[in-house]
Amino acid sequence: MTATRTVVLAGATSDAGLATATALIAAGARVIATGRAADRLTPLRDAGAQTEIADATSFVEMTALAARLGTVDAVIPLVGGWRGGGGLAGQSDEDFDALLPALQAVRATSRAFDAPLRASDAGRFAIVSSTVVTRPLAGGANYAAMKAASEAWTQAVAQGYAKAARDAGAELRAASAVFRAEGALQPDALARAVVALWDRDAAELNDTVIALS
Repeated sequence: MTATRTVVLAGATSDAGLATATALIAAGARVIATGRAADRLTPLRDAGAQTEIADATSFVEMTALAARLGTVDAVIPLVGGWRGGGGLAGQSDEDFDALLPALQAVRATSRAFDAPLRASDAGRFAIVSSTVVTRPLAGGANYAAMKAASEAWTQAVAQGYAKAARDAGAELRAASAVFRAEGALQPDALARAVVALWDRDAAELNDTVIALS
């Protein structure tokens, strides 16, 4: 059930962030949307989200945000972007560095909100990936590598949730999942998938890949 949930959309100033925030708010959730520039957060604030100026790639800033918020039921890092082309020789260091913040946001948010999500009665952590991880191409090697690394990290988050519950002799309540888009990310498809995160219990959802269509 999405209603009454507190959801953090980290790096939410894209069209996908706005669509997801709007869908969550319509479903009754409290949405905290973060970004690095106040003006880019205006559409999210107008849609009814609580906005916070914070860098999703910074563990320090995400930890401070987690401390301010207290109870959190879901965190979705939405830092993204694409660069590619030119075959393997075209996979420049500049492009790699430009793609790196997406992985940094996954690492920072999952670590900063680990305790709050495990404390929730239905904590959810989910990232946006791509089907390119299943068949990387030379012209998109930088991008595929970054997505694959993000997926591996998210799988580790899932294992951490399962281990913590097992060690405590408790029912698994937190789940970590991957959304995979084929081609360009469709904001409405992501929004629907995020709202549906509570349609499955944590044991069924944890460590799964969800196709966005």
